[in-house]
Amino acid sequence: MKEIRLREIGVLFYRIFLAFVFYQFARLLFWIFNKDLIKIDSISEYLRLAYHGTAFDTTAILYVNALFILASLLPLLLNTSKGYQTFLFWLYFITNGIAYSLNFGDFIYYKFSQARLTMAAMSVAQNESNLVKVFLISVLEHPFVIIWFVALMALWIFLYQRIKILPRKAQVKWIYFVSTIITLSLVATLVVGGIRGDFKHSTRPINLVDANRHIKNPLQANVVLNSVFSFFRTLTTNNFKEVHFVDDAFIEKHIRPYKFYPREAPAEKPNVVIFILESFSKEYSGAFNKNNKIENFVSYTPFLDSLAQHSLIATNAYANGRQSIHGMSSVLAGIPALKDAFTGSPYANQKIQSIVSVSNEMGYDTSFFHGAPNGSMGFLGFGNILGFKNYYGKNEYNNDADFDGIWGIWDEPFFQYFANTISAKKSPFMATMFSVSSHHPFKIPAKYEGKFPKGTLEIHAPIGYTDFALKRFFETAKTKQWFRNTIFVVVADHTNQVAYPEYEKAMNRAAVPILFYSPNPEYNLHGEIAEPAQQMDIYPTLADLMGYNKRIRSWGRSLVSAQKEEYFIVTSTGIEQFIIGNYIYLFNGQDVTGIYAKEDLALEKNLLGKINSTETKLGTLKARAWCQDYMDRVINRKLH
Repeated sequence: MKEIRLREIGVLFYRIFLAFVFYQFARLLFWIFNKDLIKIDSISEYLRLAYHGTAFDTTAILYVNALFILASLLPLLLNTSKGYQTFLFWLYFITNGIAYSLNFGDFIYYKFSQARLTMAAMSVAQNESNLVKVFLISVLEHPFVIIWFVALMALWIFLYQRIKILPRKAQVKWIYFVSTIITLSLVATLVVGGIRGDFKHSTRPINLVDANRHIKNPLQANVVLNSVFSFFRTLTTNNFKEVHFVDDAFIEKHIRPYKFYPREAPAEKPNVVIFILESFSKEYSGAFNKNNKIENFVSYTPFLDSLAQHSLIATNAYANGRQSIHGMSSVLAGIPALKDAFTGSPYANQKIQSIVSVSNEMGYDTSFFHGAPNGSMGFLGFGNILGFKNYYGKNEYNNDADFDGIWGIWDEPFFQYFANTISAKKSPFMATMFSVSSHHPFKIPAKYEGKFPKGTLEIHAPIGYTDFALKRFFETAKTKQWFRNTIFVVVADHTNQVAYPEYEKAMNRAAVPILFYSPNPEYNLHGEIAEPAQQMDIYPTLADLMGYNKRIRSWGRSLVSAQKEEYFIVTSTGIEQFIIGNYIYLFNGQDVTGIYAKEDLALEKNLLGKINSTETKLGTLKARAWCQDYMDRVINRKLH
């Protein structure tokens, strides 16, 4: 048994466990230093936040200790020697000491930033020449921060040295090497899962937004987080930088970041139901392809096609992001994803005006539904930032018999749960449903095998299944009293697999359907919008229809307003793409690198340098101005 290195493994786990203990000390001290800014009502509430913070601690600790863990388990035969253990001691405390100090810096820094340390702070710091002076002043003003750091590090070293590894030699070397390789493989799996924040297939690595899943007040997210996590998670993802290309007057005139849609308020406030359908590309729906003249086109959405005949549809619409969480921020808050997504940025935790906040202000009950495990995709955290009063996920559904085994509850039963749950609410309500079933690995319930056309892509049958689930929802909703005075929106979060060359074109890789429907004729939601539209237009359109009658912060426009507004479409594939007037502009954050005719969706003929009209000069300025305003509002927390 000695060859299996059980004591070394046990000591390694003890040393990593110590990091968890001291991260909790740092969390407690962080709150004590900032308790006047972060309200926590009871010890039990603090302990709950601290418990949820363990997931973020795990990611941070494993980031910092990955090399130490590897060095501790390498099959070197000298691991237990005094010299090697001394090397491990210094490796452990140099890396952990530097990382741990970041938490203590936030004891002071948080009072000014109102956020945990991120790479954004480094971007600010690189332009400052007095950092040493500022640091020394901070230390003099807050000596207990340094005292606490030194005291805790001393205690940490003391506890580390209490359990030692004594020198020994491996007698049966093949057992030693084989057992070590197996151990390394198992530990590597645990480390990867810990850094991601979960082992589930249905989740992406946790980020700053996920801290909001566990809080009652948005500021409490900073107690759940730790500074090491927030720093590492934003280390390579901060392309948010303020730029200045035009003056404020140009932005006010041409970008119009605030909109106002005066409308006589409806006699009865309408309910609002938003379906954000997973991967429901425009390509899959016949109603949105009538004018595309695609040879042998096949639609996989018979119900959506029939609903479109009685709806207002945008047949030339685009997603403003590439992932599901981007769809959520674009549709509900009018905030697109550029090279770096806002929702994964250091700036996500701020006050945001959205259709959620507008609904809350107007006295609506607001709810978000997603059949996946609660918190999947970052929806619960971002939903809390937006201000949803209720969240309904797999936990609330509470019947794993309908779980698809990977992503969440099958769409059909969860859509029925959605219909019945909102039926129990008092009007007016605003409810958003984010579907799950039309997602890789593209399965449908066994009982429906063969019911939906398989088509030419794996996703086609699941699209048909979700369309069927939508039909079943409307069948149930039509029997409810609230149905008649409800505005329904159907939109995709992003695109997915492509069958037709038309949708291989660069711009069409973001082409999604947008549909507005209401059985109440007062809203006159009929017809087709042929001009370019986008997910960001949904929020101002709904605010207009609801009779909000106050200005809103929006880069989109109301699609039902009588006002004549210029469309300004934003998509991104790592470089920003703007549709402005008659041209498409590619923008890298500083310069326009391409100009294409609006009809050139494949972006095949770059007109940059070949056309120099008044329109393209102004369009270039508008692209720069939009980026300037976006960065200013995100970075300086002016999204309300």
